[in-house]
Amino acid sequence: MAHLIQQFKEALSSIEPGDDKENAPEAHQLVRQALSADAKLAEYGVDPVLIGSYKRSVSIKRVKDVDVLVRMQKLPGDVTSKDILDHFFKVLHAEFGVDAQGRRRTVRQDRSLKIAFPEYDLDVDAVPARPHWDGTTWEIPQKGEEDKWVQTNPEGLTSLSSEMNAGHNGYYVPTVKLLRQTRRALLRSGAKPGGFFIEVATYQAFKSGLVSGTDHAEYYVSALEEVAKIINNFVVYGIGLKDPTLPGKAISIRATEDELETARRRFADAAISARAALEEEDMGKSALSFQKLFGKNGNDETVFKMPPGFNEDGSKRATAISAGARTVPAGPRTFG
Repeated sequence: MAHLIQQFKEALSSIEPGDDKENAPEAHQLVRQALSADAKLAEYGVDPVLIGSYKRSVSIKRVKDVDVLVRMQKLPGDVTSKDILDHFFKVLHAEFGVDAQGRRRTVRQDRSLKIAFPEYDLDVDAVPARPHWDGTTWEIPQKGEEDKWVQTNPEGLTSLSSEMNAGHNGYYVPTVKLLRQTRRALLRSGAKPGGFFIEVATYQAFKSGLVSGTDHAEYYVSALEEVAKIINNFVVYGIGLKDPTLPGKAISIRATEDELETARRRFADAAISARAALEEEDMGKSALSFQKLFGKNGNDETVFKMPPGFNEDGSKRATAISAGARTVPAGPRTFG
């Protein structure tokens, strides 16, 4: 079996966010400061916190946006989602203004304000949140339905991710990254389902107890097989993907039937290819299969590299020494 341990480590390094690790928290702090300085929001007990894939350490290169949950513990009940989004826009537009081309850096969206940071080549999504009646979760504006709120628990997912990672000797988070990279390679840019759907599917796959391994290769293949089944059940049988942070609820996604069918088919094929690659004796052939599954990273670089001694097409490099040869080429005459 070709586990290609070093190549998997290098692949994970290849998809790890680079300068984004410093730029993302810096952009978050600037947004946090602007909101916290507003007198009205201060009365509401404004307390922004990072959430999303970046916070959970499962983002992959490149990080294009950072999510901030703007918690307001004292937000009055008569303040509608439209009211608070309007006020957020007023505060953030006053702070960040326009870019070098005269375009507003702050854009009002269905449930958040997007602030562009061209110097970092990323955006910050600031999502207003009020306490849910249970006292432990939050409510954010409902997409497409003005003045309505929907329950959410992004901080709970951060905690669950950390626990799952610890319970699998640190293999959970890297596996989520590899599955998100596979989604990027298999589906066209911007296609649904997105990375969050794949992350939650991976979490549920791990939670089922059916994902295991002793290295990155085994965990990846095992998880991919289970995620492919979850996607199939979602598309073919309508079995919802449970929200691990909100008992009795499922996550929702915006995807067309064609997009879902494409994802179902390609993940099913990918699971078969990954298993065959893991069981392949020829390391070159195995690496070539994994290379197709991971595609390229955000810098347009091939994620999975060939092992030493193999060409890019997976064939073994010719050697100047043949078996049984009476002589061998002279070395550099260095002896340590």
